Amino acid sequence: MKGESVIKVENLTKTFGDFTAVNAITFEVKAGEIFGFLGANGAGKTTAMKMLIGISTPTSGSAQVAGFDVFTNPENIKKNIGYMSQKFALYDDLTVKENITFFGGIYGLSRSKIKEKRSELVAELGLGDIINELVGSLPLGWKQKLSFSVALLHSPKIVFLDEPTGGVDPITRRQFWEMIYKTANNGTTVFVTTHYMDEAEYCDRVSIMVDGKIEALDTPKKLKKQFKAESMNDVFLKLARSPIDN
Repeated sequence: MKGESVIKVENLTKTFGDFTAVNAITFEVKAGEIFGFLGANGAGKTTAMKMLIGISTPTSGSAQVAGFDVFTNPENIKKNIGYMSQKFALYDDLTVKENITFFGGIYGLSRSKIKEKRSELVAELGLGDIINELVGSLPLGWKQKLSFSVALLHSPKIVFLDEPTGGVDPITRRQFWEMIYKTANNGTTVFVTTHYMDEAEYCDRVSIMVDGKIEALDTPKKLKKQFKAESMNDVFLKLARSPIDN
């Protein structure tokens, strides 16, 4: 249901020995929301995402994702979310068709459902001419759009996108964000990390992590007003600077 919280996080913490990677973060994400999760390299956003998708156990705090507890029910979280990583999402040595079929099976879809979803995906992305091509031979932009679509094969409640547009050209980035808008309009929550501050402008709300803590969380418009900034890039720079720089 639109407006319902599908991610609830309270004082979520992850430590590695004496190092605190994620320091007592608290936030909620609503159904159908495009939620930007921003931070410089080393800020803790990837570690936080790993806890939310059920592949890393928190040290303390609490979190529910798609109605399931990250401590006690990580396997059900994995079944109810989609995930796309910039570094790995598809198998280069399988064809487009084989990748769709493989991941459909991983997500537990029946053969008939996989065939149905594959036909929809091929028509929507215009993949007819390359359905039997190896994914490794495709341009990066095509790989990213296909990866995103494959992450949605099982109609998850939430899709997590970890820097999905890294390295692609501006036109492909815009096309990718059009896919994100469509997904959110269909009721799927989109949780996205990005290094591109202009992309933060496209999100419904944005959180910015600095040194393991969430230092800001609001709509882009309100954050720019709060920090007296012209752009989200300016907001980010003000937050990321050390006190000495300020």
